[in-house]
Formats: sequence, structure tokens, C-alpha cells
Amino acid sequence: MEVSPHVRVRRFEQLPSSTLFTSQIESMNVPAVFSGCIKDWEALVKWNPASGGLHYLQERAGSCIVEAMLSRDAPIFYGDIRSHERVPLPFATFVGFCKQRLKHGNADSSAYCDNERHQLAESVAEQDAIISDDAPQPIYLAQVPIMNSEDKGRVQLETLVEDIHKPTILETKELASVNLWMNNAQTRSSTHYDPHHNLLCVVAGSKKVVLWPPSACPSLYPMPIYGEASNHSAVGLENPDLSSYPRAKDSMEYCQKVTLHAGDALFIPEGWFHQVDSENLTIAVNFWWRSNIMSGMLEHMDAYYLRRILRRLVDNEMNQVLHRASSLDKVNPHRHACELLSNGERDDKSLDEDQSHETQGLLGKDLLGRCQLDQMEPLALQAVHELVSLVHQEVNIGDHGQPVQSISTSDSAVGMKGECYKVGKSNIFILEGDPVAQIFWNLDPLTLRDVLLGMVHNFPRTLEAMILHLLSPVAAEVLTRKFDSIDQLTSEEDRNKFYQVFYSAFHDQFAAMDALLNGKESFAFLSFKNVLDKYLGVNSDIPKPSV
Repeated sequence: MEVSPHVRVRRFEQLPSSTLFTSQIESMNVPAVFSGCIKDWEALVKWNPASGGLHYLQERAGSCIVEAMLSRDAPIFYGDIRSHERVPLPFATFVGFCKQRLKHGNADSSAYCDNERHQLAESVAEQDAIISDDAPQPIYLAQVPIMNSEDKGRVQLETLVEDIHKPTILETKELASVNLWMNNAQTRSSTHYDPHHNLLCVVAGSKKVVLWPPSACPSLYPMPIYGEASNHSAVGLENPDLSSYPRAKDSMEYCQKVTLHAGDALFIPEGWFHQVDSENLTIAVNFWWRSNIMSGMLEHMDAYYLRRILRRLVDNEMNQVLHRASSLDKVNPHRHACELLSNGERDDKSLDEDQSHETQGLLGKDLLGRCQLDQMEPLALQAVHELVSLVHQEVNIGDHGQPVQSISTSDSAVGMKGECYKVGKSNIFILEGDPVAQIFWNLDPLTLRDVLLGMVHNFPRTLEAMILHLLSPVAAEVLTRKFDSIDQLTSEEDRNKFYQVFYSAFHDQFAAMDALLNGKESFAFLSFKNVLDKYLGVNSDIPKPSV
């Protein structure tokens, strides 16, 4: 399961023009690394911790009040607010912690951490913030606004804007926000995606970024769409619990990794999952802007787009369920055939003579020949043998003289005079677990047409029992897809004759149509539930938690 070449991270040693970026990079919605993208920023020199940058930051913006993030799962910072605290403190206090970290390095780290917590508690006493004795070491300034077009009152570090410049590739973009990211110790953001395009620029230190395309969403188990951290993954990359998250085993096969150093920038398109590891004393600035797609989506169209997107995801899910069976063994026409019935004869007891003559009258000479068992191709005859055998194994036909009544896939069949049919259990939504669906799947459309015509002519009651009582949702989906293929391969006249003959086998043709449509809808509904789970993190079997 390799990453498609169309979604591989691109690398640029020279900065492209804004026009080229928009038309050939941003429009592809694929990440790109720009080496030396911000090498002309004054911030690269002025903010550099190794050359007095921390002292500069204290003097420049020390009095600004920022929100420090304290993780309960240090050094990992999860998106859910229940996993961390946000503590307001002067920017100068945070920079002071960074100075101590730089001065002490790894020496006596426990004593330093205790001292850091003590100072942090004192510095925020006026804001009634409480720092517990077991507060973690890393303190993270995450997404502290330097500029925000949507909420100018929230901008905390506007004074630093003079040291940075809008990269030339973004000169035509209307920015939503510019933010500072700074950590005093190694930190990791949990895997998440953003609803904006993002240009992440490293000013000092380094960051390692792991990226997944939006299509990898099922293997990352996104948090429920109604939750506070809906854009975050529920799975940890290291040693994921595969018993709870079995699809996570594929997550690393989708990912790509990049390392950014001071002066580099990474374009992270909207919707791309990413996890960011930051080294000690790493400083970064990011730019967020709305994509053309989101900018062009009018609010009154949201409901329509939602239904279209869900429909496409459901269709893809249905296709995936079916095509997982492509490696199944095909029916072997040379294998010894099982007996059709105990006496090897067709079910003449239930075959109305008038119906038999009517069926022959509907068929042309060519199609009529295909109904005769002794004239069938070996593959079609083998399939008839297997289907008839399955019906008689799984459906207990108690009264051949009575019509078969339609039931739901979960009920037992009840005939006109009591219990006539009893359906055996099978996995009604998985192709590999349904032998009837497998037989349909492995036959080409025209061969399946011959099989059904043969059953109409020789075993009409068996066919009726199969469609009304043995046809699972997945089998109904496969059969109707085969019908679509038959329609494409035959003339209108032959199509009409085929369906006339097929439905003539049923006492109630509408019951047969209902069985097919109800089965298809059941299969689609299960696929819809799978989509909710895979892409939205919503298990429809579990009620939404109360607030």
C-alpha cells in the first residue's frame, strides 16, 4: 500500500513565483518543502537563541500576556482541552524558562524542572492559575497570534510582525492568521489536520513532520465529528493498540516524513494529517489562509455538498467491500458437480405447466436453448448445480404448492400455511461469507444470465426461494450490478425478454423487486455506517454521550 506518486511531498531548492505556487503546487493539494524560504527574515538573526535572541524577545515583547500550554501527557500535546491546561503568563516569563533551559542544558534537569514550576506558579498567581507539583516539563506556546484577520482583539504578539515578512509565494493570499510556535523542551503535537492551508516556517531549531493524505483518514481513526478535538486522530503512532484500532496497522504505509531546519518552510494543505516533533528551543511561525475550494463554497450549498460527498464515500466503501474478494477462487467448471436435488430432477412439482409454456413463448430460439440443462456451458451448469444445492440446504421448503412470500433478511420465512421456509445463517454483508454472492460475483454477466434463465425454466420455485429468502444484502448488490452489466452487453429487445422471463418465475413480481431493492439499500446503509465510523469517528451503534 504505497503512497501514490500524485500525493508525494515535493521539494524546491528555489522559491517559485506566487503564480507558479498557486497554479501548480497549491492547486494540487500536496505538501511541498521550500528550502531557505525565509532566509531573508530578520527574525532568523534576532530571535536565534544561540546569539542572544531570547534576550531580544524579552525586551521586544516581554510584557505581552500569552497562553502557555501544559500537557498532562508530556511531551505530547493533544488537541482535546481535557488533556492540557492553558495558563496565561507574561511572554518574558516563558522566555526566562527558555533561558534557563539553554543555560543548564540537561544538567540537573529534575531540580531545574521543580524551579521552573515554582516560578511559573508564582508568575500566574494573579490570574488564579494553579500549577500542580507534578506538572510536566515541557511548556508550549502553541498558535500565539501575531496577526489575526478574524479576531484582531486576540492578537498577543503583534509587536513581532516587524521581524518577519509575508513569503513571496503568498503575496496574493488573504491571510487568516499568522502565529508563533515556541517550546522550551522537546514536544510533539498529536496527529491532526487543519481546516486552512498552512505554511510552516522554522525560525530556530528544527521540526520533524509526519504527513498523511486525507485519504488515510480511516487508518488514523479521527475523533468524533461532534467532539471538541474532531480534527485529531485517536491513535498514537508508537505502539498503537491494534485490538482497538485494527486499521492503524496501515497508517505508517501512507505517511511521509520531512525535517525542517531554520529558514525552511513546509506547505501543509488543508485536510492533510500531520504530527510535528519539535526539538529543544524551536521557534516557528506559520501562515494560515483559506483554500479556493472553501472560499468558493457558499453556505446555502453546504447541505447539498454534504450529501454529495457522503454519497461518493458510501459508493467507494461499497466498491471496496466487493473488490476485496477479487482474489477469491473462481468457480471450477471441471469440479464434480453436486446433485441438483435428491432425485436429480427439476422441481416439476412446483413448476406450473402454463408458466413453462409462457416462459418458452417469451424466449427466442437462442435464449430458449440456453435454458436447457443439457445445452448449457459447463461453467453455467456448475453454477446452477451449486445455487440449487445451496437453496435446498439453507431454505427448508415445506409446501411446494404455495407461493413464496417476501420477508426481511433478518426474519424467518413464513408461507401461506405456516412455516414453510427457514433461512440458514450467513454473513449477509461480507462477500467472502456468502456463497450465493460469491457465485454471482465469479460469473461473467452473460453466463449469470444463462444461469438465471436455466433456473427459471427448470427450478422456478427454487429461484423464487433464493431471491426472496436466501438473497443477502451483499448478494442483492452483486446481482443488481450484474444486471447493469447485462444491460450494457445486450440489445434492448434481449434485455426486455430476459427481465420478462426472470420475473415470470415469481408469483408476486413486486415482492421480488422489493427483495432486490431492500437488499441493496441494506448493503448501502451498512456502508454508510462504515463511512461514519472511518471518516467521522461516529459509531452509529453507540449513542452520543450526554453533555
